[in-house]
Amino acid sequence: MTSNIQSLQLVLVLATLAIFMVHSNAQLSPNFYKKICPQALPTIRSIVHRAIIRERRIGASLLRLHFHDCFVNGCDGSVLLDDTRNFTGEKTALPNLNSIRGFEVVDEIKAAVDKACKRPVVSCADILAAAARDSVAILGGPHLWYRVLLGRRDARTASKDAANANLPPPFFSFSQLLSNFNSHGMNLKDLVALSGGHTIGFAKCVTFRDRIYNDTSINPMFAASLRETCPRVGGDTNLAPFDATPAIVDTSYYKKLLTKTGLLHSDQELYKGNGSESDRLVELYSRNPFAFARDFKASMIKMGNMKPLTGKKGEIRRINCRKVN
Repeated sequence: MTSNIQSLQLVLVLATLAIFMVHSNAQLSPNFYKKICPQALPTIRSIVHRAIIRERRIGASLLRLHFHDCFVNGCDGSVLLDDTRNFTGEKTALPNLNSIRGFEVVDEIKAAVDKACKRPVVSCADILAAAARDSVAILGGPHLWYRVLLGRRDARTASKDAANANLPPPFFSFSQLLSNFNSHGMNLKDLVALSGGHTIGFAKCVTFRDRIYNDTSINPMFAASLRETCPRVGGDTNLAPFDATPAIVDTSYYKKLLTKTGLLHSDQELYKGNGSESDRLVELYSRNPFAFARDFKASMIKMGNMKPLTGKKGEIRRINCRKVN
């Protein structure tokens, strides 16, 4: 009898633990705002669409904001915070300085969403995640749409040092890139797929100058053409597109790597022509847009799960995503 009671107690304890574990791993949900504000996601998409019509480059900027948010202490909206007396934020970290942009669009989304929901219930971190998804789908088509997981809360602090330490710079080698991604729980496929975000947007001369003057793994004619845009001295902010279709999410980015015409050193590091797993993924994505879409979407969802603040952690910023409550 005692043995049966102990067995029953053990079963109940294990069942309770299982319920707790499922709950703790299921806090982000694509339906998070379905009841508390069903207008939230349509409102975000509407503002993103309007912003892209004004300037198609903004889609790449919104995607990059989400990436640069998640890779620094998780997807918590910290990248949006201005400096305060208590902390120096992430905007002036070297990978972000004069680089990340789109904050005015985030302001516009925040104001519209709070008005639609009649109160501040949508976090700035979720705004970034949804805006990134919408940008990709608007610029790439329905096959790149995915159900973004939601329910993040916003950080009350930010860290310039953490941004400098965690964001991969454009001069990283392949091993450094992979190590950086591994440190965030991401693997090789995530690295190659998410690098495909460079299918849209532009980079500044300062980020690719060393490559076009010093790299050996670069097409000489490509390097020469870029030197007209990016001189050895000056022109730091001059822009060059990552691929031939900077306003369309497609697989042109990977095709450029096959011909040694990747814009950044870190881009070209993904393809060296030695038959590596990274090479094989680049080759696959270059010829199969559906394989790219499948893996890119899976990696975006995985990245969005990086250490989110949920439950009672953090806060939902009121009025302005640039400052804590």
